[in-house]
Amino acid sequence: MTVVKFHLVSSLSPSGVLEALTDFSPTRAKAWPSIDREHFEVHGLGENWAEVTEGTSAAWERARYDWEPGGDEVVITTLDSKLFGPGGGWVFRMTPQADGTRVDVQLTRTPSTLKGKLLASLLPAVAPSSLRKSFAGPLQARRRRAAEPLNAG
Repeated sequence: MTVVKFHLVSSLSPSGVLEALTDFSPTRAKAWPSIDREHFEVHGLGENWAEVTEGTSAAWERARYDWEPGGDEVVITTLDSKLFGPGGGWVFRMTPQADGTRVDVQLTRTPSTLKGKLLASLLPAVAPSSLRKSFAGPLQARRRRAAEPLNAG
C-alpha cells in the first residue's frame, strides 16, 4: 500500500471546495483536466454520496464519494481502477484560511498488478507536485470575464 500526503491552498471557501469536489454535473469533465467525457459516468447520486467512473483511457477509476453537506471532508473509496484495482482512495480535508482554504489530501493506493506496483512506488516522488497542478484549476475561484458586469443579478 502506498500513501501520499500533501496540501494545497485554494482561493475558494471550504464550501466552494466541497462544491467543486462533489459537482457531478455534465460540466465535470470540462472543469477537471484529468477527466474526459468518454470516461465519466454517474452510476448513482444522493444528497451526500455519489458513485462515479471518471478518468481517461490511460487511468480511469470507479469510486464512491461520501461527504456531509456543509462538512469539511470528502472521502473517496476506489471500487475499481485500471491501474490499481479496488481499495484505497482519496481523503480531502478543508480548513478555512484568510486567503481561502487549506486542502489536505491523502491518496492511498493498493496496487494489484506489477504495473500498478511500479506506478505506486513512484507516487511519493511525483504525485504531490503533479496533483497540485492538476487540482489548481478546478479548486480556484472562477475569474470574472472582462465583459461581465461587477454587480450581475
